[in-house]
Amino acid sequence: METMYISDLYEIDFYAWTQEQVSLLKTQHWDKLDTVNLIEEIETLGRKERQELRNRLGVLLGHLLKWQFQSEKRSNNWLGTIREQRIQIKLLLQDSPSLKPYLDDVFIAAYELGLSLAIRETQLGEQVFPEVCPYTPDQSMNPEFLPESN
Repeated sequence: METMYISDLYEIDFYAWTQEQVSLLKTQHWDKLDTVNLIEEIETLGRKERQELRNRLGVLLGHLLKWQFQSEKRSNNWLGTIREQRIQIKLLLQDSPSLKPYLDDVFIAAYELGLSLAIRETQLGEQVFPEVCPYTPDQSMNPEFLPESN
């Protein structure tokens, strides 16, 4: 019955469930843990970290594309977004160094997100932009790098 209570708590009050799980972990009451939901939540946390990396990289690449392909509209706002995303990605990789190899893996998907952002925000046609990302992951993360105008 207690297991049923913990599972019910997960559905009814997530925060209370997390606090209960923390308490059970601290007191090493392994048999009382809601392992099914606990495993699911831990897996979800890992996915969220990867998604955040992909999304931030997408925003960064989108603004690099805007910088390069709509140079006449460059602004401090764009530059600020480029800097902010680089810092946030760097901090994310410092907090979770095991995500570093994922940066290369996610680069293609992040470029698709960035390309979509650049097309939407510049209103330039898709044909204006390269099909393949013109920047390397290292260039993208380099605080000194800004692409030249096209």
